[in-house]
Amino acid sequence: MEISAAMVKELRERTGSGMMDCKKALVETQGDLEKAIEYLREKGLAAAAKKAGRVTAEGKVESYIHMGGKIGVLVEINCETDFVALTKEFTDFCKDIAMQIAASRPEFVSRDEVPEAVLEKEKTILRNQALNEGKPEKIVDRMVEGRVKKFYSEQCLLEQPFIKDPDKTVQQLLTELIGRLGENVTIRRFARYELGEGITRHESNFAAEVQAQIAKC
Repeated sequence: MEISAAMVKELRERTGSGMMDCKKALVETQGDLEKAIEYLREKGLAAAAKKAGRVTAEGKVESYIHMGGKIGVLVEINCETDFVALTKEFTDFCKDIAMQIAASRPEFVSRDEVPEAVLEKEKTILRNQALNEGKPEKIVDRMVEGRVKKFYSEQCLLEQPFIKDPDKTVQQLLTELIGRLGENVTIRRFARYELGEGITRHESNFAAEVQAQIAKC
């Protein structure tokens, strides 16, 4: 398979690795981008993976308000230096992530944050759903495993499809950013507020109330 310059460029942006290393990885994996990323990481050549353990104490808290003030988001995103925190690329990324949270309603940053009790409850529900659908016992566990992955992709920010490009996840977007900036970047925490969320509303039927009052007269 012919390895194009565009393929090398994309792999380089995704991993921050050198051009020749990217080309070799693509050749070794017959042009499969995801396998090439794994190849680079296994060889210790993926720059983003190397930066993963570096301390991120700078960054910014980004806000996003939607629907005339009905939905609000605060998200803290960290990087290594104040210089990077002030760049347009980092700022744009923060805005995109705040918008992502507003639109996609994640509960956690990553699957590591999902409490064991929540996960076990979800597995029980999914298992009972599969059994109630009449699925054979022997395939239920595989079905639950697949549905748990779907749960992660819906509830965990890093595993959600990016709203501006659903072909990539937020994690992939983050990895690409790390490769371009040359610094570790982490999404630390967020809060999402929706007007009236959690409040039990009293739904009244005004027309019916009027008719009831007339009937009493």
